Amino acid sequence: MKISFHGAARCVTGSKHLLTLDSGKKILLDCGMFQGMGKETDAMNRHWGFDPNEVDYLVLSHAHIDHSGLIPKLVSDGFKGKIFATPATRELTAVLLEDSAGIQEDDIKYTNKKRKASGLPLLKPLYTTEEAHKAMDQFRVVDYGVWFNIEEGIDLQYTDAGHIIGSAAVHLRVISAGKPQQITFSGDIGRYRDAILKSPATFSQADIIIIESTYGNSLHDLHQPTPDKLLEWIEKTCIKKKGKLIIPAFSVGRTQELLYALNQLELERRLPEVNYYVDSPLSVHATAIVKKYPQDFNSRIRKVLENDDDPFNFAGLEFIKTVDESKLLNFSNEPCVIISASGMADAGRVKHHISNNIENSRNSILMTGYCEPHSLGARLQSGRKEVNIYGVAHEIHAEIGSIRSMSAHGDYEDLSQFLSCQDVSKVKKLFLVHGEYDVQIDFRERLLRKGFTDIEIPELHQELGLG
Repeated sequence: MKISFHGAARCVTGSKHLLTLDSGKKILLDCGMFQGMGKETDAMNRHWGFDPNEVDYLVLSHAHIDHSGLIPKLVSDGFKGKIFATPATRELTAVLLEDSAGIQEDDIKYTNKKRKASGLPLLKPLYTTEEAHKAMDQFRVVDYGVWFNIEEGIDLQYTDAGHIIGSAAVHLRVISAGKPQQITFSGDIGRYRDAILKSPATFSQADIIIIESTYGNSLHDLHQPTPDKLLEWIEKTCIKKKGKLIIPAFSVGRTQELLYALNQLELERRLPEVNYYVDSPLSVHATAIVKKYPQDFNSRIRKVLENDDDPFNFAGLEFIKTVDESKLLNFSNEPCVIISASGMADAGRVKHHISNNIENSRNSILMTGYCEPHSLGARLQSGRKEVNIYGVAHEIHAEIGSIRSMSAHGDYEDLSQFLSCQDVSKVKKLFLVHGEYDVQIDFRERLLRKGFTDIEIPELHQELGLG
């Protein structure tokens, strides 16, 4: 049995890990898109490192694009097998892939105009909207907590990972060297004190563990609750400076957490009376899907639901749907809060809002999660005085901030707690994925001190034996 790593290897996007069983069957864990990798991003997304025709099954941990975003390309390049996901993940993936295809089609039109004028050959998107829709036909849903038989000698179980609605840790029971073995892939691990979701679930003993390590050497700020931190930024920017507070946020997970925190402020009668906009059609769809799965909410939010039938809505909130409505926000001088995708500020409507407002010192840009080092979000947080957006240089006069407490990824204490249900003497091998290399080195040292012995940090496209 072997495993090869074709994404999220010493970086935080593009999750793709390929298992090759003794029988020759190939199981792909996630099929994510690389994001925020600078000029190399497109080329990395077009090169698999394996043959999609040879993959028998795809097991998806959750819907985020860095885990699901290349599924339509995988299918169009020859993958004909089944794609397994939880019910909520399948539903979210459908809207995320459609949105991703639309963005690519729009971007390629703009790029090809310039290439045509320069006499260069035209480019194609990674996939089209039609290909995104077609890929959904291969999905099969599997509920949490059941052992599902994929075929003889391969069983699958999902347990709740607490990262976003539908997110799961993946457990496969297979035969290797004539013996049963359990391979566990963490997907992305949520937090044990999440505002909305249940904590990650315990799981049965694994022989091989593949675990994410995004925040493997840091702790999240828990001293100031998220609603209080948001209130500080709203009062400073919108009330005192009469400016705009622009919040880049992932459509799935982060946007709903922001809305829930703002709703809390309203219930406590502390929410400032300014206009609040969610400028992302995808966020509107995603929020509606999240509301359909209250069984995945934790006890605190279920208690709120007893008195508030919509914990993601409040006075002054408006969902922006059309491009024209979005553009009008840039012409308005009113103090307001704009929540818009994407979370790394590298694409989507938020990039336009930043471009139009970054040079005004009355405004603020508030980051709420992890940003790839090459992404616009990371460049804004680096302290530089100027940044290029759409090829135009902008001086940075807006205040740049971040709320570390809002990450949907667990910190090293959460990651350690996720592993605490395991007998370390029975874990034969542990792989660290989905993290920056320096972070992974630190996390590896922590895990060695906890008794894990064989810990690998794989490189991109590296193949390793599993015994």
